[in-house]
Amino acid sequence: MRKTDWWKDAVIYQIYPKSFCDSDGDGIGDIKGIISKLDYLEKLGIDAIWLCPIFKSPQADNGYDISDYTDIDPMFGDMADMEKLIKEAKERNIGIILDMVLNHSSDEHPWFKEAKKSRDNKFHDYYVWRDNKDGQLPNDMRATFGGPAWTYVPEVDRFYFHQFAIAQPDLNWDNPELREELYRIMNFWIEKGVCGFRFDVIDQVAKEPDNKVTANGANLHDYLREMNLKTFHGKNLVTVGETWSATTDTAKLFSNPDGSEFSMVFQFEHILLDQIPGKEKWDLAPLKLTELKKVMNKWQTELYGKGWNSLFWNNHDLPRIVSRWGNDSDEFREVSAKMLATILYGMQGTPYIYQGEELGMTNADLDIKDCKDIETLNMYAERLEKGYDVEDVMTSIHARGRDNARTPMQWNDTENSGFTTGEPWLKVNDNYKHINALDEDVDQNSVLNYYRALIKLRKKYDVFKDGRYVDLLPTDERVYAYERKGEKYTLTVVCNFTKENDVPVNISIPDKDKLIISNYCDAGDDKLLRPFESRMYMSIM
Repeated sequence: MRKTDWWKDAVIYQIYPKSFCDSDGDGIGDIKGIISKLDYLEKLGIDAIWLCPIFKSPQADNGYDISDYTDIDPMFGDMADMEKLIKEAKERNIGIILDMVLNHSSDEHPWFKEAKKSRDNKFHDYYVWRDNKDGQLPNDMRATFGGPAWTYVPEVDRFYFHQFAIAQPDLNWDNPELREELYRIMNFWIEKGVCGFRFDVIDQVAKEPDNKVTANGANLHDYLREMNLKTFHGKNLVTVGETWSATTDTAKLFSNPDGSEFSMVFQFEHILLDQIPGKEKWDLAPLKLTELKKVMNKWQTELYGKGWNSLFWNNHDLPRIVSRWGNDSDEFREVSAKMLATILYGMQGTPYIYQGEELGMTNADLDIKDCKDIETLNMYAERLEKGYDVEDVMTSIHARGRDNARTPMQWNDTENSGFTTGEPWLKVNDNYKHINALDEDVDQNSVLNYYRALIKLRKKYDVFKDGRYVDLLPTDERVYAYERKGEKYTLTVVCNFTKENDVPVNISIPDKDKLIISNYCDAGDDKLLRPFESRMYMSIM
């Protein structure tokens, strides 16, 4: 039996099943492939796997359009495979976290097929509709993936609302029968033995489209507390809400220590710092380290004792962090990947590793013909139509496109990186010959072994979980340095965020402090930092 709040000590590993490991040579990763890599994940030291959706889906948005929440998509396997994964992971003390997409379903879900038949059909009210008035859209709201957020259905002479793709109609949480169906689905999986849930765009379920409100609708927290009580409450599961709109104040509700909503939230304030304010994610701006420190300090200090952070740089929607904020050149990729991990893993919260992050995998130089992501392809078409230069559009895609995160996992240096014996569904990154798990496993100085060491440290010292965060150099534009003060230990983290050499450390490190990990092989000078150098010191109070 896991102890209560076990997730505060945990490290979670996110798997994008389509790209992780293909067991049958069809070019698509599957559940049996994941099972075959459980020993690798156990050696890494993780406690749970967040599994992106493996439910039945037409794959309009790579599984985030679900047509059956209680069955497995044949491309990934079947229910017996899923049950085996849960069992074999549990034998290694690894839990399975399911990705629940409860804001919208697929337009091929039986509920929506019924909903389109008649306004009187009971399933009609499972979705968000507005009447057709002279052929005019209900309002001018836009969908995240482009185009209007409303689509007309002639059979009922009404428009349905969709915040994402046309194939992803939004569910109507104001309908209590719909909510009960969703709770039934969650309880089905709890009985199967999963250890928790990640809730996709969960802050949008109480939408108010007439008021152009998508996130944080008036009924949101009432609905989340109801869901909690009717499903996972008191069952020692981990729950995380994806909340793009979260502030530190709302995060205190989402992750209230009383357990009334979720264990923690994903918030994205730090991830939005390198785009032009008020513009789209494709409109690039340089990252200011002082702004990053300011945001991270806010979340570390304002949630202390009042909520819980998720710690992440990457996921299936974000580009590879070593290419984004590190340096993916042959010279600096390894040290900058380790530096970024050091900054994150010294903080309070639950760290999330996105598959391949632990290897220092990079963005891929994909041509538009190689891209598969609906968001990228829609943006490409829209911007060309608006007259944007092709080269500028491709620069944005190479920097921000979601396919960067979705290229197949790089297992070894054989054809297709050992991901598949067939034709991969998405092109493998060309650098797999020198960035792969097999080589890094035996290289003691690899990014992989650095992650293993960081995870062991987090599990050894309570200061990682309980220490109070203090930003030591808030105005320094090159060095990121902070302390975590615990009852017994003080942890000090010092990192050079640049490729500059001999960068001064403008804090004094006491002689009694022990260097517990560094991304350079030799000790170096503790008053000067080499390019992307990172250090963790520990002292006994």
